[in-house]
Amino acid sequence: MKKLIDGIHRFQSGIFEGKKELFERLAKRQEPDALFITCSDSRVSPTLLTQTVPGDLFILRNAGNLIPPYGPLHGAEAAAIEYAIEVLAVKDVIVCGHTYCGAMKAVLDPASLDRLPAMKGWLTYAEATRRVMDTHYEDLSNEDRLEVCIEENVLVQIENLKTHPSVLAAMSRGTLRLHAWVYEIESGNVMAFDDQTGQYLPVAEAGRGVAERPDRLSPNREI
Repeated sequence: MKKLIDGIHRFQSGIFEGKKELFERLAKRQEPDALFITCSDSRVSPTLLTQTVPGDLFILRNAGNLIPPYGPLHGAEAAAIEYAIEVLAVKDVIVCGHTYCGAMKAVLDPASLDRLPAMKGWLTYAEATRRVMDTHYEDLSNEDRLEVCIEENVLVQIENLKTHPSVLAAMSRGTLRLHAWVYEIESGNVMAFDDQTGQYLPVAEAGRGVAERPDRLSPNREI
């Protein structure tokens, strides 16, 4: 805790004063550019990764960057998505997975969840990911399976995202784009799914994302 408290003191005495006008403006309203959905993993820092400042990103985090499909029970994810689109009018939604994801390791090894019933229940929202892996990628090495699982899961969650009425409505108006990213912790690279090639490419080389084809299914990619 001392490290955290010392950090707060440094923020208040140094950083805050230098950005006082920014925070005064943010106190009145927020106008984020994007909804950034990513994992709770402590190694992933959306603002550091994108070099953004407070107010630029509306961030939703959970284990495995999962998005429950829209349904009668509206959880925190559904509420955040709806608010970001209907109230904050974000123009882009990014689902960002990351390498060495513990949640995806568990998806590939369900037995590891025997003592984690809450996590086991949560990861049912990645059941489609598990089935894609079992159907198309069972012959890969463990390392390659995890890499592909992380990438496929982002695409599955994009499909789940499209079940939310606010998302589909905004896409039909042409005011919202969806993006599938994977952050490589070990290299600092960010890979984005390119709908034209059906592959993950460096983010600067990828197209506009996956929003232009709402019926996109996870591709059977080869390693």
